[in-house]
Amino acid sequence: MAKETMKLTRKIQVLIDLPSKEERKEALDTLYQWQNRAYRAANFMITHLYVQEMIKDFLYLSEKVKYKLADEKKDDLGILNGSRIHTTYRVVSNRFKGEIPTNILTNLKSSLYSSFNKEKLEYWKGERSLKNFRRDMAFPFDIEGMSKITYNEENRAFCFRLFKIPLKTYLGKDFSDKRVLLERVMKGELKLCTSHIKLKDGKIFWLPVFEIKKENHQLKPEVIAEATLSLEYPIVVKIGSKKHIIGNREEFLYRRLAIQAAIKRTRQGVTYARSGKGRKRKTKALTRFRDTERNYVHNRLHVYSRRLIDFCVKHQAGTLLLLNQNEKSEIAREEEFIVRNWSYFELMTKIKYKAEKAGIELIID
Repeated sequence: MAKETMKLTRKIQVLIDLPSKEERKEALDTLYQWQNRAYRAANFMITHLYVQEMIKDFLYLSEKVKYKLADEKKDDLGILNGSRIHTTYRVVSNRFKGEIPTNILTNLKSSLYSSFNKEKLEYWKGERSLKNFRRDMAFPFDIEGMSKITYNEENRAFCFRLFKIPLKTYLGKDFSDKRVLLERVMKGELKLCTSHIKLKDGKIFWLPVFEIKKENHQLKPEVIAEATLSLEYPIVVKIGSKKHIIGNREEFLYRRLAIQAAIKRTRQGVTYARSGKGRKRKTKALTRFRDTERNYVHNRLHVYSRRLIDFCVKHQAGTLLLLNQNEKSEIAREEEFIVRNWSYFELMTKIKYKAEKAGIELIID
């Protein structure tokens, strides 16, 4: 039976809600310390999980060596002095005791253990390399690590405490559903799941995960929508005798190439730009054009995927079939021009998310 709920992630900038500059700096340094310890702990954990899983393949060990991954108190062949799921946690908790909240380590352990179990077969076959976590990785925490969300009328911001550090949201000119989702969390209509904090360039981003109910549409599973993705026409969908073309080459590709041409001209003129504050000042216009391209593509793909799902819902299509996508994905990986200008995998991600939200079964051929 399909789940009636799904998880939805949003990215919200938050500010440290303290009066003095010194207090805000101290709190920010604390967050950076937690990020550093979480990054190191993640690498420790994944390494220990891999060694534990592969110890049976260490053929050069003596036959007398016990290698069963179990608690020695519960199994005579066990080589662990505790349960397996807690061994990695004990390693990092002893190493970073007092330097990071245990709530972060607990959630990190759960997510890594879950993802490792899904991928361990590929590790064993040699088809996947071991994960290597970056220094700027986001660190997880659950609702026990934060206070109840409240709304401050004076600051016009949602406020909460993350392990005693007061934070407030900065939504700015946001026209998405972030405000509505936070209001529903305050009213108890939505459940807030394990979330993350991401630090980048001195800014703090909160990645909350909401558990929401899927949209309830009167869909018919026997009605199949057949769609194809291409660079010529981003999406072409057909339901029975009804055909709908979403986007076109002029709208998507030509505009993107025009922005890239502007980037090229700007890059050539960077040498002659006034500096004053070094590289950042000279490349300011170049950065703006790159952001323009990224934002334009992001917006177009959202619009295309939304139109596709709305078309399926309008005609009660309960199944969405993407045709010939495996072949096209291989072409997308090999052709340099397509890789650069056709955001195929990003479009696929958006279609998957919106289809799941609408209750439409997605089949990739």
